[in-house]
Amino acid sequence: MNSADDFEGFDSLSLLKLMFLSREGDRREGVLHRQSKGWFQVAGMGHETLATVSLALEEGDYLFPYYRDRAMVLARGVTNAELASAYFAKAGSSSKGRQMPGHYSDRKRNVWSVPTPTGANALPACGVAWAMQLEGKKNIAVATVGDAASRQGEFYEAVSFAVERQLPIVFIVEDNNYGISTNTEKFNPFNLGIFHDDLVKHVDARHPERLGQFMAPILDKARSGGGPTVVVCELDRLCSHTSSDDHRVYRPQEEIDEMMQRDPIELYAKELIAAGKLTQEDWDAIQETIRQEVDQDYINAENEPDPSTTELMDDLFGDEPTATTPPLESGKQWRMVDAINHVFKQRLASDDKTIFFGEDIEAPKGGVFGMTNDLSHDYPERAFNSPLAEATIVGVGIGMASYGWNPVFEIQFIDFSGPAMNQISQNLGTLRWRTGGQWKCPVVLYSPYGAYLPGGSLWHSQANESMFAHMPGIRVVIPSTPEDSAGLMWTAMQADDPTLFLVPKHMFRQQMQVESVEPVPFGKARIRQEGEDVTVVSWGNCVELAFEAAKQLEQECSVEIIDLRSIQPWDREMVLESVEKTGRLVVVQEDGRSCSVGQMIITDLLADEKGFYHFVSPPQLVSKPDIHIGYNPIYEYEALPDVEELIDAIQVTLEE
Repeated sequence: MNSADDFEGFDSLSLLKLMFLSREGDRREGVLHRQSKGWFQVAGMGHETLATVSLALEEGDYLFPYYRDRAMVLARGVTNAELASAYFAKAGSSSKGRQMPGHYSDRKRNVWSVPTPTGANALPACGVAWAMQLEGKKNIAVATVGDAASRQGEFYEAVSFAVERQLPIVFIVEDNNYGISTNTEKFNPFNLGIFHDDLVKHVDARHPERLGQFMAPILDKARSGGGPTVVVCELDRLCSHTSSDDHRVYRPQEEIDEMMQRDPIELYAKELIAAGKLTQEDWDAIQETIRQEVDQDYINAENEPDPSTTELMDDLFGDEPTATTPPLESGKQWRMVDAINHVFKQRLASDDKTIFFGEDIEAPKGGVFGMTNDLSHDYPERAFNSPLAEATIVGVGIGMASYGWNPVFEIQFIDFSGPAMNQISQNLGTLRWRTGGQWKCPVVLYSPYGAYLPGGSLWHSQANESMFAHMPGIRVVIPSTPEDSAGLMWTAMQADDPTLFLVPKHMFRQQMQVESVEPVPFGKARIRQEGEDVTVVSWGNCVELAFEAAKQLEQECSVEIIDLRSIQPWDREMVLESVEKTGRLVVVQEDGRSCSVGQMIITDLLADEKGFYHFVSPPQLVSKPDIHIGYNPIYEYEALPDVEELIDAIQVTLEE
């Protein structure tokens, strides 16, 4: 690629026009913000030359931009009118008004939705690149971050995974030497020598044609199977960080003046004029025409319809999956771990886009609890060990799901989900809603969960379902029988939205008789034992306590046991109907008391006019106090609910 004339469909003048279109859109938004028309603005002034990278992309390639990449998305085909609509947060914008300006997204043009947390796009980009590689396609992914974001742990994980797998991906670090007000020179990992020189390429990215020439072999390398490259692009941020910032407060005026003399648009225009490709008169006319077009785009966008309050809850989930009977034989004994493994194998056999990934899941280990036994032996191309990096597991899964695969990925213990919480809370649960349903994310994350298994201590014993249930856009389920584990997993693997599947460790290997196998939809509880006097609601390990307490009280009262199974959503109707019959409610849970699912259930029913008047006694919550699980079993069993506590609570409700 010798000049910008070699960009398909774009000559030097077209490239200059595109860069100025980006600049003028930024300028217009700044004016509108100062007029109090709009709430926020983030500009890409000085970064316009990166449009050349987008122009070099092919159909089927993916762009994972960040919020200063206006020129890149324009070059990818997004229109200025669409960006104007996004600025005003209109109903017809790419996010239906749910994302801030600069948070680009376009499903049909493969522009992945920008998340605000810096660097959070890098791991999903790896997921898309891996899916492309597995399909044998010659496409690539390009992910951009600012230089400050290159210190994020997820950026390191993404680069490591890309190198490990030799993925068709290019990471672009847009190095403008600032992270908001902080000069990044002493923090920049590329100045510190953290990365191998063979992996990293540096370029003065202020000239679009020279940048295009520099990038061409790097993009070709990724496309031809040569693996990833990190390109550090030296640029200037010719504006404040955002409309909420004023860089004159922290940047010396002489530094700003010197930087403005390097304005890539002005320099490129002068170069084309000097080369005889453009006259000053023509350039003045071009600028005026673009200004008028941009102004008209924003006038039109301001008059577009705003979102409706009735649309607030739209797009949180897609269509509810139709629950079908899982392929599990009835009339025999199963262990939960074997039932899950069995449906895993059936899913792999029936869907060639299902893929497994997690720590130690390959043969001969098959996961620390054996849930993935033989998967990698039978399907070596779709069951892989992951690095010891939970953010990688979740982030890569999000990217693969965005691309069209069906990831079923393992977090070895739910206690270890902490490093992945950024991806879980900021991408997994938000992607569909923040893009107005453009993107979907059918990831199943499954994980061993809970205590009642001495020796786990703090880091292998958590029951923390309430934390995940609090994140909109993620379904949370907890089975307590082999048939329900098979049914819920079968439903989750056919859903178009993310599911967190928690498997209670205490019940993993218990042999249980399975008399019948039924479809298990989300949000549907199960009456495990009918009763007349008191309703006990539980899930997971504590269902066992409910049965034991009911047995000990069978001469005193009749206990109805409801296994909730699905935490988010939960079966409010079944619980309310049971309380209407019994007038009494006890919820027993393994999680901590405060802000918990148990408190949610009780509060919700008491706040319901019908529910409140059904109660003949105050509902009771039996729960672990707000304390950790200790290594010595004395600590563990003191913290956890037991049968005696549950019996006491039931008897409290029976008192007149």
